[in-house]
Amino acid sequence: MLSFEGMRQHQGMNWYAERPAGENYAVLIAMTYGKCVYWINGEKLLLEKGDFMFISPGAAYYGKSVPTVFHEQFVLTFRLEKSALDGPLSSSFPFIKAKAGCYDMVMERLRTVWSEWQEGLPYIQLRAAALTLEALALWSRELVRGEQTAVSQHHTERMKAYLQDHYRGKVTKEHLGECIGRSPNHAATLFRQVTGQTISEYVHSLRMRTAVYMLTESLLTVSEISDYLGYSDVTYFQRVFKRSLGHSPSAYLKERRQHV
Repeated sequence: MLSFEGMRQHQGMNWYAERPAGENYAVLIAMTYGKCVYWINGEKLLLEKGDFMFISPGAAYYGKSVPTVFHEQFVLTFRLEKSALDGPLSSSFPFIKAKAGCYDMVMERLRTVWSEWQEGLPYIQLRAAALTLEALALWSRELVRGEQTAVSQHHTERMKAYLQDHYRGKVTKEHLGECIGRSPNHAATLFRQVTGQTISEYVHSLRMRTAVYMLTESLLTVSEISDYLGYSDVTYFQRVFKRSLGHSPSAYLKERRQHV
């Protein structure tokens, strides 16, 4: 269904890329910082942090940095069977550009692809294809559902901000309901509908990101990090960590010893 070709990370203020018409591969772009500009079939598009863009096979494009503006983007290239993606990401459209409520979850998948691609792990082509297809499916599902209303997006961003401030403790749907002035069930349903994740899944993802940073950049032990992040059982923390990231915490400790 999907044959993974490669992945690149572009950063800085002097980036430029170009593709002529007729190239038989698709492109998925995820903007993670700043801004850059693309021209696709002559149409100018400004990409900002939080944007995804799918470019169909055959479409010509070129892109470049915005002067004096630092940016970061991930660019995935792959080949698709015609039946792999129907609907909004079909090749009948030269491109699709949109922000996504599932941005955080999709970026977790893409960062995993990038990390394993750089490491050159066994079967990375197969795993990268699977994770890329999952990311495309999640985004497609959201596109089919249609854009969320401004109120729904606003409430979701408020809930995300609340979770950013409280993810180390126990957070329930009652907390989020109070945060946006809605019922607990409404808050939980809206959060999952927009982000593609449950409250618990989102909290765990925030904890895992912090754990990776602390494992590589601090001098704390695995047990201390587990306790800091709200896991009373270090064994459970290690199990969740490995399930989420594919490596044990000790693997990241080895990386720490190289530069801490």
